[in-house]
Amino acid sequence: MRLDINPQVRPDHVGTVTDMRAFAPDRSFDAIWSSHNIEHLHTFEVPAAFREFHRVLKHDGFALITCPDLDAIARLIADGQMHSVVYTSPAGPITPMDMLYGHSASIAAGNIYMAHNTGYTPERLGRVALEAGFVEVRIAKGRFGDLWALALMQDARPDELTRMFRNTDQLDLLQ
Repeated sequence: MRLDINPQVRPDHVGTVTDMRAFAPDRSFDAIWSSHNIEHLHTFEVPAAFREFHRVLKHDGFALITCPDLDAIARLIADGQMHSVVYTSPAGPITPMDMLYGHSASIAAGNIYMAHNTGYTPERLGRVALEAGFVEVRIAKGRFGDLWALALMQDARPDELTRMFRNTDQLDLLQ
């Protein structure tokens, strides 16, 4: 099931992660894959979104979350690389400015949903997940200025998740 706030990308459900009650009952999902969406929330919306992640997951579920890493972005900017291409995504080249404020070319083309409204360090990402009720949060830094979190529900079994993540860069979240 795919959720997006932008109806133009034709998700299964149009809406926000801050309130998924219209289509997601309590404890109805095994896992959540949140890829580069939490940075689009406004800062005041973050706690509600993480509480929703927690609410919809089964007791043995988990959320795998990735977003830009403000620590890595700040280092790139401090090193004078604000406009250097860090990597190329399907949307095009990505610079530290894009990572900080949202993909400039997409925003310029009218996709206002691509603007970033908040940011995360490893400490903040872990803290907001724990405050939302997750019992454990494992954080890892990615290779392209990205940050990863594995937020575990009370009965989640990290040893059983190892098989799922075996051939991915996220295996280190389980070790």
